[in-house]
Amino acid sequence: MKKAMRWLTDRGVEFELHDYKKAGIDEALLVAWLEQVGSEVLVNRRGTTWRRLSEADKQACDSDDHSRIAAVLAANTSVIKRPVMPAGEHLLVGFHADDWAAVL
Repeated sequence: MKKAMRWLTDRGVEFELHDYKKAGIDEALLVAWLEQVGSEVLVNRRGTTWRRLSEADKQACDSDDHSRIAAVLAANTSVIKRPVMPAGEHLLVGFHADDWAAVL
């Protein structure tokens, strides 16, 4: 997150930080993101929160049912890969400077 915010600031790109842990996130927005990029991109399967999820929640995240995945992500916001940056018709997930430069 720090690298992404620094990168945006250095280039004069305005952004708004949304803290999922404090403010939560709408499941409908998560469904839209999942439809755009898929669970392989949006779900963070490397963190401790993922390892602590129940097997049922992990299976839900591996399903094709975006509503089920969104429910798990909304209840366990640390499982959402960050940062997520909507950019017009694109949704940038995770910070990769080259990808961000190409889109922004």
